[in-house]
Amino acid sequence: MSSMESLAQLEVLCEKLYNSRDSAERAHAESTLKCFSENSEYISQCQYILDNASTPYALMLASSSLLKQVSDRSLSLQLRLDIRSYVINYLAARGPKLQNFVIVSLIQLVCRITKFGWFDDDRFRETVKEATDFLGLASQDHYFIGLKILNNLVMEMNQQNPAMPMTLHRKIASSFKDQFLLQIFQISLTSLNQLKSEAPDDFRHVPLDLALKCLSFDFVGSPVDESSEEFGTVQLPASWRPLLQDPSTVQIFFDYYKVNDTRVSKEALECLVRLASVRRSIFVEDPARSQFLSHLMSGTKEILQTGQGLADHDNYHEFCRLLGRFKVNYQLAELLSVEFYGEWIGLIAEFTTRSLLSWQWASNSVYYLLSLWSRLVTSVPYLKGETPSLLDETVPKITEGFITSRISSVQAILADNSLENPLDSVEILQDQLEFLPYLCRFQYQSASLYIINIMEPLLQAYTERSRLPAPGDADELSVIEGQIAWMVHIIAAILKVRQTVGVSQESQESIDAELSARVLQLISVTDTGAHAQRYQELSKQRLDRAILIFVQNFRRSYVGDQAMHSSKLLYTRLSELLGLNDHLVLLNVIVGKIATNLKCYAQCEDVIDHTLSLFLELASGYMTGKLVLKLESVKFIIASHSENFPFLAEYRCSRSRTTFYYILGSLVFMEDSPIKFRTFMEPLQQVAFNLEATPDAAFWNDVAKRAFIGWMRDLRGIAMATNSRKTYGLLFDWLYPSRMPLLLRAIALWTDEPEVTTPLLKFMCEFVLNKAQRVTFDSASPNGILLFREVSKIIVAYGSRILVLPNGTDIYGSKYKGIWISLTILSRALCGNYVNYGVFELYGDRALADALDISLKMTLSVPLSDIMAFRKLSKAYFGYMEVLFNNHIKFVLNLDTNTFVHIVSSLESGLKGLDTGISTQCASAIDSLAAFYFNNITAGDTPPSPAALNLARHIGECPNLFPQILRTLFEIILFEDAGNQWSLSRPILSLIMTSEQMFSDLRAHLLASQTVDQQQRLSQCFDKLMTDVNRNLEPKNRDRFTQNLTAFRHDFRMK
Repeated sequence: MSSMESLAQLEVLCEKLYNSRDSAERAHAESTLKCFSENSEYISQCQYILDNASTPYALMLASSSLLKQVSDRSLSLQLRLDIRSYVINYLAARGPKLQNFVIVSLIQLVCRITKFGWFDDDRFRETVKEATDFLGLASQDHYFIGLKILNNLVMEMNQQNPAMPMTLHRKIASSFKDQFLLQIFQISLTSLNQLKSEAPDDFRHVPLDLALKCLSFDFVGSPVDESSEEFGTVQLPASWRPLLQDPSTVQIFFDYYKVNDTRVSKEALECLVRLASVRRSIFVEDPARSQFLSHLMSGTKEILQTGQGLADHDNYHEFCRLLGRFKVNYQLAELLSVEFYGEWIGLIAEFTTRSLLSWQWASNSVYYLLSLWSRLVTSVPYLKGETPSLLDETVPKITEGFITSRISSVQAILADNSLENPLDSVEILQDQLEFLPYLCRFQYQSASLYIINIMEPLLQAYTERSRLPAPGDADELSVIEGQIAWMVHIIAAILKVRQTVGVSQESQESIDAELSARVLQLISVTDTGAHAQRYQELSKQRLDRAILIFVQNFRRSYVGDQAMHSSKLLYTRLSELLGLNDHLVLLNVIVGKIATNLKCYAQCEDVIDHTLSLFLELASGYMTGKLVLKLESVKFIIASHSENFPFLAEYRCSRSRTTFYYILGSLVFMEDSPIKFRTFMEPLQQVAFNLEATPDAAFWNDVAKRAFIGWMRDLRGIAMATNSRKTYGLLFDWLYPSRMPLLLRAIALWTDEPEVTTPLLKFMCEFVLNKAQRVTFDSASPNGILLFREVSKIIVAYGSRILVLPNGTDIYGSKYKGIWISLTILSRALCGNYVNYGVFELYGDRALADALDISLKMTLSVPLSDIMAFRKLSKAYFGYMEVLFNNHIKFVLNLDTNTFVHIVSSLESGLKGLDTGISTQCASAIDSLAAFYFNNITAGDTPPSPAALNLARHIGECPNLFPQILRTLFEIILFEDAGNQWSLSRPILSLIMTSEQMFSDLRAHLLASQTVDQQQRLSQCFDKLMTDVNRNLEPKNRDRFTQNLTAFRHDFRMK
């Protein structure tokens, strides 16, 4: 860039890069200008642009390019120091005249260089002083640039950068915190005091934002999750204590809250939330803690009295969060000791009640208020002394206000379709009901009476509607169902939480029975009379979902395996109210509801899935499973599972069939009766007969297709239920050999129909899985070999056809999904330990060779970029490669060199990925390959085998293959935070053993890539790496090397 003319051309390109609406124009500009961010030779030209360009977009290009250059951490120390000094001086000289986005980019550049060079030279740490110097300059613009530098520096230090290892980031952040963070926070407070009256509203948020970033710093090396009490404490260092004990620190944020600018007031509240979350132990003496608490309570009391700023939703939400923090960090006794506690708690009660009534506006904020009240009431049993907490008067009103507001919301939502119905969202319901049980159980008797008094009239009206010949006014009935649904959810939430401290268990159980009786009574009404015609109505579906949640919670508390012998009082009361005197009678009611839902909800997936989830819980319990088997309703379901459940015929519910038959299979296998199993399978056998008898021409129609899809999903569920050698044998004998030709026929006819092939392949994927060693045959049985032959036939039939099909628009759905399931089938079969695979080659059987050949062709048909892009595909691919390299490496070595290199290079790509599981699989495969090379070529005494000769030829034609992988492994160990270092150490040793020269070359390369100050340390680390490591791959030697490698990594990363 030697002339102003070329600078003008560059400015035009920058304008297009940042402003053009033409994507092609932007792409061309980006391609032309990317050299500035990728080539370090252009750094001087970036400086030229900053000095001479007249447009902000050119300045932005120079700044952002320098930022990318410094982020790769390869620039020399002196160059980084020069860039930092230049940008600081540039901001001082020209900063006030620059566009804000250019200032922000330049500041980010300074802060990034500062962080990355923090331990390289003390001069990098002068950034804080230089930023402070800006505050002393005459102009207000310089003042705010100084604050922005500090702001961005705190953010940069607190935020991990992908280019920096986590351990180094934490060391730098800790050093910065110890040396400068308190000073910066003091600067923010000083600025807040100075600017309180004289600064424009637009500028007031700058020091406030700085204070917020200081208080939000990761003080202990684990990010704060403010929604969780466990991690919700701000761990300020002890050196901050004097600032916190100074009343003006808290007061300045309350003062700023009163500013009319909503951004300022919200950030002030955010600072107060963090101050209210400061660890208790920072105050050594109780009077200091009490004074701090009193100041926070006084400030919030004033806001509650005036209501100032609470009309703004963001302020309102943040204020609720602030109130929610009081009980997280302070004991109830400490709150009571504040003289105006009574007035304060009364104001919060009124505020909470108003918030509950404004549920449309404040639904997300109420969560924090209810969390406060729930923590207050759970502290009452531990409270000592005579001071009244006033919770006896306030909490019942809040409980009633919550229930009333939910009931009234039903009518409002029906009248306004734009409102979201909380009954449709499990997450919203969970948030809204999480704390209610504690409030209800605080005054359980009165709360239960209030609930029953609301529930009874609703139940009566609903029961009367069931007796009418027609449902009547649909809207009115929808409101009743919605209101009952809310009451059922509330009762379900109460039953989910059982209080154990400070209450009588007998009285709790008795009231639980009273509430539960109303819902159990409801169950007998919901499916009778006119209500039996309303399964397609949303309000009816919401009600049934609520009932299912109630039953799940009730079962866990009173019907589960642990609860059966400890709930006699509840059953005594239920017997008096409803005649339900033991678990078996109650289970019969529950299973009856399950059966009714499965019969009647043919088209509602949500209710079907929720019902099956409950059924699965019952069937899976050790005691409940045995009890359920005694019920006539369950015997009916098992005996007539095909004709009485219309949802099985609904294509949209076809996925639910697998769960349904998994449950039924589990129950049938519990009885350990081959005769009952065969009887149970008769409907499925009839489906198979019908399909087998269908000619090919009719096999294509939707009726046959859907019958086959359903059959596959059913069989997969039953296969999932086989958890022992005996039960698996029953299913195997039922399937083989008579049913297997049907699977092959379906693959041949429907290869291009993923909706058919996917269930079939997923069934095989389950069928070949040797979980719990279920696939175990007698020593004289050929069944293991026969099973693999069938696997091979299906894989070959599918693969040979799918490969010739053209790629569709949805290539994942049409091809890749089937390929990854096929690879998983083969991986599971090859690792199942039920076949001696040597017999195939010995007796000239092509089953293994054909399966491996076609699977390889399928993998090669998928571009590596696509393998890496689709998570399930990559998981299956690399899992299959691990199996191949560990168990069938000769097959890999017999491939041509190009294919071999492609596969091994893909393993290197897997190492570099973010998935630790895939990285571990790749490391295992590479270890097997390198160990084979070492044992058969490097250290081999006997004449090399054909496979070893092939490997030597491959490596000879591609000599950089092993060095490149070893380099990648060392770079991961040194510069990344891999969670599988043990797994990565295995292939590193094996590769080192293959060639000492390769290791020496790598060492020289890594040393040359480091800065001069790091070269000596890395060299010393390498010297220790092979200490006491012998030239073999024995387990003890491997373990010693792993220990050395861990120390090598630790020593290098220490600064």
